[in-house]
Amino acid sequence: MLNWLFSDPLPTGAKAPDFETSDDSGNQVKLSGLKGKNVVLVFYPGDNTPVCTAQLCEFRDSWEQAKMRSVLVYGVNPKGASSHAGFRARQHLPFPLLVDDGQKIGEAYHTNGLMVKRTVYLIGPDGTIRYAKRGKPPVAEVLAAAR
Repeated sequence: MLNWLFSDPLPTGAKAPDFETSDDSGNQVKLSGLKGKNVVLVFYPGDNTPVCTAQLCEFRDSWEQAKMRSVLVYGVNPKGASSHAGFRARQHLPFPLLVDDGQKIGEAYHTNGLMVKRTVYLIGPDGTIRYAKRGKPPVAEVLAAAR
């Protein structure tokens, strides 16, 4: 009954669940359309909150390292596109923020609940999860999982 509260992230080596949603600019993003690339999904509870801002700005500040490793980064939470767009503009984030309407993506990735469970995944070019950790892991640790 309370599985959502105590769930673990999806395990490394598992196939990443496919999804399709829109980003803060209204563009459609489909995970299976990104096959062949390393993809980081940063599930975070809210736009414009201190820890979320710090976490996403750490990815912003490591953007050159991410690009050198051919890593695409996406922030994910249930806020709407206008909230995401304002947050992204204020923080000068170089990567899109995805709208997780109804926490459907979060459910597939075990991050849903009353609040989004802060979780970072790195999905490899073959579509398998190479990194999964709750909280705010160091960006260098996340990017080290990209091959």
